[in-house]
Amino acid sequence: MSLRIVRKASQTQNPKQLSSIFFSKITRSLSRLSSQSKPSSSFGIAFDIDGVVSRSDVPIGGSPQAFRRLYDDSGHLRIPYVFLTNGGGFPESKRARELSELLGVKVSPAQVLQAHTPFKQLVSKFENELIVAVGKGEPAAVMSHYGFRNVVSIDDYAACFENIDPLAPHKRWTMKQVGNPNSAIRDLVRTERVQAAFVLSDSVDWSRDIQVLCDILRTGGLPGQEIGHQPQLYFAHDDLAYQAAFPSERFGLGAFRIALESIFNRIHPHALEYTTFGKPNSFVFKNAELVLKQLVSSVHDNAQVANHEIAGSHHFKTLYMVGDNPLVDIKGARQAGHPWFSILTRTGVFKGKENHDEFPADLVVDTVEEAVDYVLKKESIS
Repeated sequence: MSLRIVRKASQTQNPKQLSSIFFSKITRSLSRLSSQSKPSSSFGIAFDIDGVVSRSDVPIGGSPQAFRRLYDDSGHLRIPYVFLTNGGGFPESKRARELSELLGVKVSPAQVLQAHTPFKQLVSKFENELIVAVGKGEPAAVMSHYGFRNVVSIDDYAACFENIDPLAPHKRWTMKQVGNPNSAIRDLVRTERVQAAFVLSDSVDWSRDIQVLCDILRTGGLPGQEIGHQPQLYFAHDDLAYQAAFPSERFGLGAFRIALESIFNRIHPHALEYTTFGKPNSFVFKNAELVLKQLVSSVHDNAQVANHEIAGSHHFKTLYMVGDNPLVDIKGARQAGHPWFSILTRTGVFKGKENHDEFPADLVVDTVEEAVDYVLKKESIS
């Protein structure tokens, strides 16, 4: 199975079903893209963001110049591409706006595939259930946007239980940011059991979030009660580290997962059960290919009639994955197989002079600008 599923594979939907649902849901968004220019349809590109396109919201590697080459003189898309990132915490629409401003080009929300984007396929399962959203940014807003009706951020959830975090009085910076949940949220949290916890992005407060998640997961979704059946737990991705502004890598969501799992398994008679999404899962690369196919079809005339037919029959000669992390970007592209071609940049996690030993890329370059230059020359695009 291409999703990483620990302990109980039956707890999540079949990846083929998720791919089908995911494909149908992107149609409306992609169909809004301009049909005034046809992109080249023999190849497509997937770009990682952090460490490739930007670092701490600052463009790197000549990314603005590189991305302008993917559009024609009128600003219409001519090369199909998507952002394929394990980052997240914000709605795809907001990330698209930020990328548009950062790069000086028009980015559609449908071109932004974040690690938690596939969570929207679980709405039918948890639409009316109480769920908790964890991570930096706006995790609850993201899940609400996807269609989950009863989602509470872990900030608000923890605030509903007095003394659930014994260190709270010593976290003045946290107290200033966390508001006072309204009575409706408090009533919901104190009477309904949490059915699932979704970790969308990096935890801002590891000690509190591990404590509260253990309380939720070991009691069947109602902290302070007896031990019960574990609610379902989903991680957007499992990256151990990523490249931020600091010279050396910073711990990512995978490190948080390791810490939570280690502690939970010490205090609970049954091992933690969870499902992880994100790169390097082959499922993610399959979805990216579907989006790229839809992107090609969306700019053809009468796309609203023929989208599925065109995308369903279209075959790319080559799909390029441009990333900075051999264990995530390159490993994922290699596992996905044909038609993926991996390009490794030296602007992020990877800084070696030669190729990576364990997961060598098909090509190693210094920057994303060099990667785009290589692709366009190889594809004979001026």
